Amino acid sequence: MIFIRYESFKGYLRSYPITAAIAFLCIVCFIITLIPAWGNKAYSFGMFVAITGIDPMGLTEPWRYVTSVFLHADFGHLFKNMMMLIIFAPPLEFVMKSRRYVWFYLLCGIGGNALSAVMSNIQGDGYHLSLGASGAIFGVFGAYFFLAMFRKQLLDTASIRTIYIILVISLITTFVTPMIDVWGHIGGFITGFMLYRFFDQLQMNKLKNR
Repeated sequence: MIFIRYESFKGYLRSYPITAAIAFLCIVCFIITLIPAWGNKAYSFGMFVAITGIDPMGLTEPWRYVTSVFLHADFGHLFKNMMMLIIFAPPLEFVMKSRRYVWFYLLCGIGGNALSAVMSNIQGDGYHLSLGASGAIFGVFGAYFFLAMFRKQLLDTASIRTIYIILVISLITTFVTPMIDVWGHIGGFITGFMLYRFFDQLQMNKLKNR
């Protein structure tokens, strides 16, 4: 089962440095935002903001597409996302290798924010605010969904079953939990699926050219 971790703490850091660094940055950012003197902390530190008619895609301050992925609203939000990241992301980092994986993760977060902004404008919400790692984490799930659907030979039966169970639970949670950025999750998932499909095609092409 690919999601069971056997490494020591040091072994985990050595084997999955990007996943560990992302979790560390999220925790540090959360601690910093607890400092009272910072005022409107979520906005000041990079919450994603899109305003219909003024900045519909949030491109006035484009860095928010990335910074928002490392911010969390409260401890429960942080804890849930970090648990999912720490448990489920390592096998993907191992397969993709750290350099490619870091871009994959960030692009999934960006994809989630982009779809949220688009849907906010379509629905006429007026403005859209979001923060959290869940869009990028759903991108990780999107990659696993591709593997479970099209590369079953690379996974054991227990891992495939776990992927489907986690996807169902995550999907239900997305739609029943208040204040969840539904389109952010969907956008991250779609981005992860498509990016991993592209990565897989590159791998297949390399094998054919050998």
